[in-house]
Amino acid sequence: MNHLMNTYARLPVAFTSGAGVYLHDTQGQQYFDALTGIAVVGVGHANPRVAQAIGQQASALTHTSNLYEIPLQTQLADRLCTLSGMERAFFANSGAEANEAALKLARLKGHKEGIKKPTTVVMDGSFHGRTMATLTATGNRKVHAGFEPLLSGFVRAPYNDIAAIEVIAKNNSDVVAILVEPVLGEGGIQIPDNNYLTSLRTICDQHNWLLMLDEVQSGNARTGQYFAYQHSNCIPDVVTTAKGLGNGMPIGVCLARGEAAQLFAPGNHGSTFGGNPLACAAANAVLDEIEHLNLCQRAGILGQRIVSQLHDSLAGHNEVKDIRGHGLMIAVELNNDAPDLVKKALDQGLLINVTQGNTIRLLPPLTMTDSEAEDLITRVTTLLHR
Repeated sequence: MNHLMNTYARLPVAFTSGAGVYLHDTQGQQYFDALTGIAVVGVGHANPRVAQAIGQQASALTHTSNLYEIPLQTQLADRLCTLSGMERAFFANSGAEANEAALKLARLKGHKEGIKKPTTVVMDGSFHGRTMATLTATGNRKVHAGFEPLLSGFVRAPYNDIAAIEVIAKNNSDVVAILVEPVLGEGGIQIPDNNYLTSLRTICDQHNWLLMLDEVQSGNARTGQYFAYQHSNCIPDVVTTAKGLGNGMPIGVCLARGEAAQLFAPGNHGSTFGGNPLACAAANAVLDEIEHLNLCQRAGILGQRIVSQLHDSLAGHNEVKDIRGHGLMIAVELNNDAPDLVKKALDQGLLINVTQGNTIRLLPPLTMTDSEAEDLITRVTTLLHR
């Protein structure tokens, strides 16, 4: 009997070790990991710098709780605020928890302003997590099903539709914030218009709303900047991230500036494990690796190259509808659903993900070599031509 709760339709493979872009299973087979644990292992499996930091910290001190000062957490907060343009950080254990913190900030702001039902604008096609608040904020009916009643205090808008936001602003005086992904991840790597975030920023400024960006998947150098919003002339009030921050160690962070940075007081929010010494040691090592290897620039260069070459190699393919990417967030959208494609790829030694039923999502390590990138292009092309 399998005693695990039935929350995942797991593939018939188990991995025992990894190195860089590769994983090895219990039978000794090698796989090219183009998913990296869903955008988590950005600096590669068994990264030596990260492994050394975790080992050294585990031998010294793993946890004390946030009842005490944690120097590595303070160091990490300083570095992330410098990178992001934010002022303060709250550390959690996941992207969902980081987004939960952001949503609580929005509600605190509303109640301080005398708004009885503070409301956050969220987008169709979005994904923010599976806690009750982040599940409610997620714009996917399949995620909601079976968990009603959902929480109140949310209003939905189409993604990449500024006119819809302007209509909401005219008709809902309870709105206090917008929560949006700069690139829809689970939504199929949907990339908005170049002026989308700056237009949202303008609307938020006009109406005294917080602009809160979910960079759980798009952050940590994946799109070619440390955060995806840094491609545009837009600074949010709140930004969340997780996934690639710890390269496999659970850690998330909610960063804030201005009014939003001052809202939390002792007792408003907390986390037993959030930002403990072990997780922060790993995250600091990830930042070291991103800086040392110039991985922001590298992700941008590799992403453009992969998308361009996939366009060339898949030109005229009857099933390919679109190929798009933002750094190393890459999508190959098909005309029809492909329920068997992930298993077919696995059988060919390639780990991918199909989201929205018809979109191959590629989230390979930022540390790929040129030859590994070429290999990935060949593998994807071969998969789709069979």
